[in-house]
Amino acid sequence: MTRIAFIGLGNMGSGMAANLAAAGHEVMAFDLAPSALETAVAAGCVAAASAGAAAENARAVITMLPAGRHVRAVYQDEVLQRAPPGALLIDASTIDVESARAVARQAKAAGFRFADAPVSGGVAGAAAGTLAFMVGCDEADFPAIEAILTPMARTIIRAGDHGAGQAAKICNNMVLGASMIAVCEAFALAEKLGLDPVTFHEIASQSSGQCWSLTSYCPWPGPVPTAPSNRGYEGGFAVAMMLKDLKLAQEAAASVGAAAPLGAQAEGLYALLERLGAGGKDFSIMLEMLRGRLGGLAED
Repeated sequence: MTRIAFIGLGNMGSGMAANLAAAGHEVMAFDLAPSALETAVAAGCVAAASAGAAAENARAVITMLPAGRHVRAVYQDEVLQRAPPGALLIDASTIDVESARAVARQAKAAGFRFADAPVSGGVAGAAAGTLAFMVGCDEADFPAIEAILTPMARTIIRAGDHGAGQAAKICNNMVLGASMIAVCEAFALAEKLGLDPVTFHEIASQSSGQCWSLTSYCPWPGPVPTAPSNRGYEGGFAVAMMLKDLKLAQEAAASVGAAAPLGAQAEGLYALLERLGAGGKDFSIMLEMLRGRLGGLAED
């Protein structure tokens, strides 16, 4: 049994921490929300009084936090001050590449091993232990990182050195955000043309339009029973989180002079969706905006 600190118990972190506990690890959990701590304790974790307290005597520390500024603050003010020498530090948040590299430099200078390891798979994947981890780390550290992440993962891939995990995540989510818009536009057009949407799904899923947004996460209710479209677009991957990732992608593109025009257009559409009140809904609710049927759905 390994003592693991888990800091950040939101929609993703709660399921991830629970899977570590179920695998037999001693999980010292911390979150600013008392209700999140209660959920973690019910799943077999031990509540810690602070992020620093969670990190004490931990062989590994995992963070799942909202943004780069939170990650920088927690590591600088808490984790690096109180984790034992040589502990393995893993940040699973989705943040900007430079913040990931800055924290890695600080951690290594203080004698720690560090990895940025953002995830793909959503809330369902976090709960089921089937996340995909994209890891940026020193190559020699990867086997130890892989061993810690395995109870939460379907696949774990080393993307490269520090920051590479974040680079892979924001590029992947730019593809996801843009492809979902295309799928939603196609369903809205198919409907207007008098084509049955379920029939369109059957055709497109076996044709050149096939993609994950269509076959695994269909925005039209019915064809994929597990998709958020079947539960009023609740749960899943929130519009606000997709918008955050697309902003990170645009910032990264600007920093290296890369052209990402479709990513920019996608960012604008998700920003509009958020302004219309759908920030907390699954990002596939884009379909309802394009159909002109967002209405009360965004406010439920």
